[in-house]
Amino acid sequence: MNFTITKPNQALKSALVDKINHKTKPLGALGMLEAVALQIGLMQQSLEPKLTHPTMLVFAGDHGIVEAGVSPYPQAVTAQMVLNFLQGGAAINVFTTQNNIRLRVVDAGVNHQFADNANLINAKIAPGTRNFLAEAAMTTSQCESAIEKGAKIVDAEIAAGCNVFAFGEMGIGNTSSASCLMSVLCGLPLEDCVGRGTGLDDAGLHHKTNILAQAIAHHALNQDDAEQVLATFGGFEIAMMVGAMLQAAASGCTLLIDGFITTAALLVAAKLQPNILHYCVFTHCSNEAGHQKMLAFLNVKPLLNIDLRLGEGTGAALAYPLVNASVNFLNQMASFESAKVSQKT
Repeated sequence: MNFTITKPNQALKSALVDKINHKTKPLGALGMLEAVALQIGLMQQSLEPKLTHPTMLVFAGDHGIVEAGVSPYPQAVTAQMVLNFLQGGAAINVFTTQNNIRLRVVDAGVNHQFADNANLINAKIAPGTRNFLAEAAMTTSQCESAIEKGAKIVDAEIAAGCNVFAFGEMGIGNTSSASCLMSVLCGLPLEDCVGRGTGLDDAGLHHKTNILAQAIAHHALNQDDAEQVLATFGGFEIAMMVGAMLQAAASGCTLLIDGFITTAALLVAAKLQPNILHYCVFTHCSNEAGHQKMLAFLNVKPLLNIDLRLGEGTGAALAYPLVNASVNFLNQMASFESAKVSQKT
């Protein structure tokens, strides 16, 4: 698919800034909420932006690289956690329910056949990627199909009234994919990108780093070919998330970016369409090694830093009330003039 993402027209910026500055508060007193209010106003080209039908898309997929012993958990946990999502028992269920966010779980490539479920979107490309230690994780055709399916999922949610998307993921082994994507696309040493994932000890971390270094050396890719890098090291859930993000931004929606894996998908999307960053709110800084460096590479600042490293979109769900508050203060808070409050002299 061809995505066209344009930078929001800046003509409305001065009016938005003036509206924010004339609320009954000292200049800048609402901190990052003011920046988010301005950003969303520009996205929607409105002095009265609205967030409608917030939707959390959690993409799930299995990874062939798990065969190389990069995770302390077996691959079967991916499917088990998807079932947990569908049964309402995971952290992401708690937080989306608390904040009135619709949760949609996407089977992008889990090694399991799930029964039909109203909250499960079956978009399976294959039952897991191949082991990228020896060969590309997916074919070019599979990668393109995943991107296209992600875009179509977003289109369906937009048609149902959604204009704000949060993104999450589930996939044993996907921190390995994200670490390789980050190292190659950012041109950073692998050691700066690899973390403990779901809880590796020191020996496990050393082994994981060695395996991923071998994989990167084996493929020797050009960092400017983002789609090929994605096909080589990515997961189906990551590729599908790339397509979903690109389509959401191309449609002028607000994107809530979660942690390490989700930001790695956004990194790919930003390499393909740099203007996507204008539509992204980075919700938190993960405790996973490398995420802070990835955010610095993108030159963005997250709303929260509370030592999360769960994934699933949990950071985005927890930060949504702050994003909502930024729009609400812009629309509902009195101005000095309307409240007849004296301004600073």
